[in-house]
Amino acid sequence: MRVLIEARIDAVRACAYTVPTDVPEADATLAWDATTLVVCEATCGGTTGLGYTYADAACVPLIARTLAPLVEGRGALDVPGAWDAMRRGVRNLGRPGLVSCAMSAVETALHDLKARLLQLPLAALFGRCRTGVPVYGSGGFTTYDDVRTRAQLEHWTGESGIPRVKIKIGESWGTEPERDLHRVALARRTVGDGTALYVDANGGYGVGQAVRIGRALADQGVTWYEEPVSSDHLASLRQVRARVSPDVAAGEYGYHLPYFDAMVHAEAVDCLQIDVTRCGGYGEWLRAAAVAAGNGTEVSGHCAPSLAVHVAAATPNLRHLEYFHDHVRIEHLLFDGPAPPEDGVLRPDPTTPGNGLVLKRTDAEPYRVG
Repeated sequence: MRVLIEARIDAVRACAYTVPTDVPEADATLAWDATTLVVCEATCGGTTGLGYTYADAACVPLIARTLAPLVEGRGALDVPGAWDAMRRGVRNLGRPGLVSCAMSAVETALHDLKARLLQLPLAALFGRCRTGVPVYGSGGFTTYDDVRTRAQLEHWTGESGIPRVKIKIGESWGTEPERDLHRVALARRTVGDGTALYVDANGGYGVGQAVRIGRALADQGVTWYEEPVSSDHLASLRQVRARVSPDVAAGEYGYHLPYFDAMVHAEAVDCLQIDVTRCGGYGEWLRAAAVAAGNGTEVSGHCAPSLAVHVAAATPNLRHLEYFHDHVRIEHLLFDGPAPPEDGVLRPDPTTPGNGLVLKRTDAEPYRVG
């Protein structure tokens, strides 16, 4: 044990990979045709820990020039100390945004390194409170026609056995409400009454329109209304929440703890979303979840299912984890180790140290951009 206590972080390195979407994608307020994954690897002796973030390749030089020197040489088991060194070291760079994404990649890699050194699954390192994590199928982009939307929904509820699904609405900044409601009705017909139906407006509506749409959503049995208005406007979120019956959710753009604290204490959401690739990593996820728990609020993991599943399994007030189409594709393409859901549940491997993920370097190399 003394050898492990004295073990030091040898090196921290990062690479970026950009993977095209299978078809063009869009939500209410953004369109894209590729997704970039920044992979961070931290080494100690012959052991390597792996973490990542979904962000711009600009995170790579940020990690190499700024974050790596702050943590290299520190105790490999002392992840909170390394994280705090990063937090202090980026003071003049601006924490929210790419800086926090880069920190998340490093912090998750360091936690994975620690778990592998201790020969523990990450979920065991954190302390499990459940053996499986409920997931919901997520995609249903506004660029999809009815045929593709129906096929994706049928895949989730059929082959994957997921009893919760989500589609995007608020198309073109809320200017296509009739198509929004058509697609919600299509989704309900496709999945039937026994499947939970969620929607995500990505901040595309104003308050009045969000309330009107929300009342129509209730007629289709929608129970999750994500970002009906911009998450930047907590008073507006609270107004919508007070006037619609589906649960209002937001929080995916939380890059530090004060953001989550403000959203919870504004009573703006029924469920707080946390993205482990943005918030600052596993430690900040657990702190944000504790803030929510102190207010009697549940949390939901946003995207990155293979990275988030272990900390989700250690979160008592977790509702579920997003099984996002793009990230599922990328994680299975670039890594060995991701597991598919069984009956709507992801189960962290209790026998494999760390997060169980290994970068498939040969497969990943054609997508490398930094």
